[in-house]
Amino acid sequence: MEASPVSVASPPSQSPREALSARIADAIGQAGGWLGFERYMELALYAPGLGYYARGDRQFGLMPGSGSDFVTAPELSPLFGRALARQLGQALEATGTREVWEFGAGSGALAVQLLEALGDRIDRYVIVDLSGALRARQQAVVAERVPRHAAKAMWLDRLPAHIDGVLVGNEVLDAMPVALLHFDGVQWFERGVSVDGGRFVFADRPTALRPPVDAGCVPGTTTELQRQGEAFIRTLAATLRRGAAFFIDYGFPEAEFHHPQRLGGTLMCHRAHRADADPLSDVGEKDITAHVNFTGIALAGQEAGLAVLGYATQARFLMNCGLLADLQDADLRTIAAAQKLLTEHEMGELFKVIGFAAGEPFDALGFAEGDRSHTL
Repeated sequence: MEASPVSVASPPSQSPREALSARIADAIGQAGGWLGFERYMELALYAPGLGYYARGDRQFGLMPGSGSDFVTAPELSPLFGRALARQLGQALEATGTREVWEFGAGSGALAVQLLEALGDRIDRYVIVDLSGALRARQQAVVAERVPRHAAKAMWLDRLPAHIDGVLVGNEVLDAMPVALLHFDGVQWFERGVSVDGGRFVFADRPTALRPPVDAGCVPGTTTELQRQGEAFIRTLAATLRRGAAFFIDYGFPEAEFHHPQRLGGTLMCHRAHRADADPLSDVGEKDITAHVNFTGIALAGQEAGLAVLGYATQARFLMNCGLLADLQDADLRTIAAAQKLLTEHEMGELFKVIGFAAGEPFDALGFAEGDRSHTL
């Protein structure tokens, strides 16, 4: 795929993509001609007013015809939120808290489902989202679909000093910028981005960074380090005084994530419900994402004082939370949509759920059967 042209100037006639390209090119210039991929990804996704998540709200939807780029579980079926709410409700009771905090709330679909299901069991539903465009969409959706509970909802773009409550993040860890490492068979390099002939290109520099495990990598291996995702978990651990946290995302345990056969890593882009592996083209016009190393996330939480409640596939977690019972009297359309949450070739196996507790751990409903914590 052809890379986007890069212009350092920023005339008023520039398109958003051109303006973002110019912003990144300027950052590369200020950094001496080389910018780590982690920073490039951060700008491409979150540069104020220009990044993919910062300038629009079209990302989420069921079909390409809607103008969307991908679909998440809450858009597929409201039964996702209903099942998850049973786990959150148990956690609220076990921790003696009455607030739910959602990170990266996307289209607002999950917030609607959880507000509806949890009802008067919560006093506040707090959404933390960096995107002003998405916050506006979420506010409209909540006001329209759950007016009875809309007054409980509030929005923040940063964390407070302390939280007492239950936290949830659906497909938020995969959207956090990652560092790229490349192995040529002799030494490791950090992969960054430079400008060549007016286009973004990959450029490697020797580095002391290494994958967390020595997996016997073969020449040509590229992999990711999720430093920001792990730092996010540590920050939450320092903020969460009493409560629990649940994160749902696609990913693997460390040994599988850094398996020698995973030569190209997991970095991927999504646009119009199609995937490609070129994050340097069409900057700002598509999502950039990487799978989650759940071992790194678990260790980050443990080292910061959280207890791991469990780790399971999305399918097992949702079944533990009663999704199959919800389907007993459902129509065929509802069943077909919910099956995508459970089947192995859709979301059921690739997506995982990890749970944490701040304070006394408890037997979390979602991990009652099929807990895979031993694989982390």
